Parts: sequence; structure tokens; C-alpha cells
Amino acid sequence: MMVLQLLAGVLLDLWLGEPRRWHPLVGFGRCAAWLEPHLNTGSPLRRRLGGALALALLVVPPVALCAWLMHWPLLQLWLSPLVLWFTLGLKSLGDHIEPIRQALERGDEPAARHATAMICSRDEATLEIERTAVESVLENGNDAVFGALFWFALAGAPGALAFRLINTLDASWGYRSERFLAFGWAAARLDDLAGLLPARLTALAYALCGQTRRALRCWRQQAPRHDSPNGGPVMAAGAGALGLRLGGPTIYRGKSVNKPVLGEGRPARTEDLARALGLLRRSLLLWLGVAGLVQLGWILWTGDWR
Repeated sequence: MMVLQLLAGVLLDLWLGEPRRWHPLVGFGRCAAWLEPHLNTGSPLRRRLGGALALALLVVPPVALCAWLMHWPLLQLWLSPLVLWFTLGLKSLGDHIEPIRQALERGDEPAARHATAMICSRDEATLEIERTAVESVLENGNDAVFGALFWFALAGAPGALAFRLINTLDASWGYRSERFLAFGWAAARLDDLAGLLPARLTALAYALCGQTRRALRCWRQQAPRHDSPNGGPVMAAGAGALGLRLGGPTIYRGKSVNKPVLGEGRPARTEDLARALGLLRRSLLLWLGVAGLVQLGWILWTGDWR
């Protein structure tokens, strides 16, 4: 039943994409934006404690409500795919990448640059369009797809919801800036912990669905250089799987950051945006296939189809 619910949630996302109105994550983001200035004050210790309190206030109530609703079998049957749909962003990712690809193909660099800046925190005037778009696909494949699927398989709808809410707070507060260094510490560390296993399974899927030997070599040799314990394996394996060279100097909010070079091969080109999305989709099929085989093995072993 879990695999059927997982498949239903994925199909809902591919069919409907993100809700255009009344998206739960949009409302959640507004609540986070309202709460942050009220608790992000004082000394670094007070800010760190305030960030932990804000994290608990924003994540625990909706996850607890979701877990409580799962006690009713019929409600759990229908609600679980809907919750998973809200936590996924596969179609949305493709919808954001497609305008970039189209603008590049017609030679409209300003439009492509603006559309790329909408999906990342880099300076619009200096970002490398193709490289940034490919990196966004690989990274968000873990954050907006596989992380939620992993926690749904492990802990049902409450697990997927908790992962996506924590990941959303990390995206909002997890900056190493004066404002968020202390306040966002709890969200960043919890996001690292929640993504530890999903990121490595994502990296493995990328490797198996692309240039496997190169991807595994890049993962082993290059991931430790990355400042993110989860982003490193995902980005290195994804770049290697595509045969591309990603990373390098990047400007965030006017500050230059010398990011490590990841992958091997040539720089990203326009056609690589579609290739990155194709790698993500093949990896998704691999995940779904493995989940189905595990579920089938469980049924044959225990006789319990639930």
C-alpha cells in the first residue's frame, strides 16, 4: 500500500504540479517570515535558542496533526498521497527550467539570466546560466524530490512533511550571514541530519543512471571538498554522471565564494538542461522500481500486503 500511495503522490505532482493558489508551503513560508524577526534578536546564544524555538513552533504542530490524522485508515489512504504531492517539486522544477532553456535557444540571454536568478540566490548579473541551471536541477532533485520520497517510505506522510518543512526553513534561514548564522543554525543542522541518507541514495541513483564509473569517482574524490555534507555527494555524482564540470567561483549577494570544481568533462551547455532533467527522471524511475521490489519482497516474505 505504501508503494501505491507513493506512486499516487508522484503522479499527482507530475499531473498537477504545485498548486497555483493556497499552496501550503507558501503559507508556511509566510508564517516563518513573520516569526523570524520576533525571535532573531539579542546575543548569538539568544538567537540560536530563538532559531531552535522557531523551528519547533513551525514544524512540530503540522507534523503532529498529520500524524494524528493518519490514525484513521480511510483518511490515511487518501490523505497520504496528497501530503506527498504537496512536498514534491518535480514538475515545478521542470517548469522553472524550461523557460531558461527556451530563452537560451532563441538567444535571449537577459531573459534566460533573469529566469535563472529566480531559482537561486546568486547575483543575476554575474551568474553562469547553463551551469547554474544544471546545478539547480541536481541539488533540487535531492531537496524537492528524493528526500521527501525517502522519508515518506520510512515514516509515511508525517515523515515527508517534516523533511520538506525543515528543508524549507533551511532554505530561508540557513545562510552564513550575520543575520542568520546563529538563528538558522538549528534548521541547517537538522536539515543536514534529515538529508544524510537521502542525499547519498540520490547520488547513487545519479551514478547508476549516468556515467557510473566517472560519477562514483567524482563522488569519492570531490564530495569532501564541498562545504555541504549532503550537497557534495549529490553535486559531484550528478556532475560526473552527466560528464560535466560544475562548481567554481560563484557570487552570492555581492560576495565571491570559491566553490570547489565538481565533476569531469566540459562546461555545461544549453542542451545539458534537458540532460539533467532526464537524469533526474531516470533516477526517479529507479527509486520507484526499487521501492516496488522491496514491497513485493516484503509481501512474499510475510504475507502482509499492507
